[in-house]
Amino acid sequence: MLSGYLMADGFEVIEATTGEDAVARVRRRAPDLVLLDVMLPDVDGIEVLRRIRTFSDVYIVLVTARAEETDTLVGLAVGADDYITKPFSPREVVARVKAVLRRGRGQVDSPARLVFDGLTIDPAAREVALGDRSVRLSALEFDLLVALGRAPGRVFSRQQLVEQVWGGDFYGDERVVDVHIRNLRKQLDDDAAAPAIIGTVRGVGYKFLLEPR
Repeated sequence: MLSGYLMADGFEVIEATTGEDAVARVRRRAPDLVLLDVMLPDVDGIEVLRRIRTFSDVYIVLVTARAEETDTLVGLAVGADDYITKPFSPREVVARVKAVLRRGRGQVDSPARLVFDGLTIDPAAREVALGDRSVRLSALEFDLLVALGRAPGRVFSRQQLVEQVWGGDFYGDERVVDVHIRNLRKQLDDDAAAPAIIGTVRGVGYKFLLEPR
């Protein structure tokens, strides 16, 4: 049913009925977006998400019947960009897919390299280096880091970060920012208890702690 609605709206749709098949098709076809059901007959959808993230930064939207918030947060922590909870209308799914794709990879406008002590962000090449080590980030995590890094010391609220990175037509909960910040800190070896790169301003939001070189 979802395939029919998406194709009627002009999308090319590739279907996979198992997790193993999904990983293989993503690797082979390099789609623009993946609608990933959490409940699959072979491999759990979260594990499929982890596997895809080892080789692709494709947009991934979780489709879940699980009402528990922890399931959604776990999925986002390993690299999902958005989520849809059943029951939903097919038209809602099509609208959500369009909203995610409108974000566009690399829409954060910052062509110049951002260089800090021990950290380099190259928006043009979409690369991050922590010392001599290359850091692999999802498209969304990269854009979030650039948004913060462009304004060191400025405090961003969750809503401001959502508007800059996810876009003004984001449907989900602003708390997804917290999950992505947590994952970003992990990738950057930034201790949340004593952060050196991304700081938390309680009751307000987040700020970038490093000074540009």
